[in-house]
Amino acid sequence: MNTKLTLSLKKSIIEKAKQYAKGNNQSLSQIIESYLDKITSSKPELGDSELDSIRGIIELPNDFDLKNESRKLRIEKHG
Repeated sequence: MNTKLTLSLKKSIIEKAKQYAKGNNQSLSQIIESYLDKITSSKPELGDSELDSIRGIIELPNDFDLKNESRKLRIEKHG
């Protein structure tokens, strides 16, 4: 079931987002829903360009291997 959501954003951002949506044959609602689904997922996929803007919010150990962890997640997801 879909529910309406009202957002307050800068007009310039809305216009750019509408152009992006149009260029990708999607509605703005679809793009926002997809983004919110990804960032609230219990296992967000590493490497998604949509998530690149929020990288750095958490601190990882110095020995954290991003490529290895990404590979593990892909194997877990796709077998």
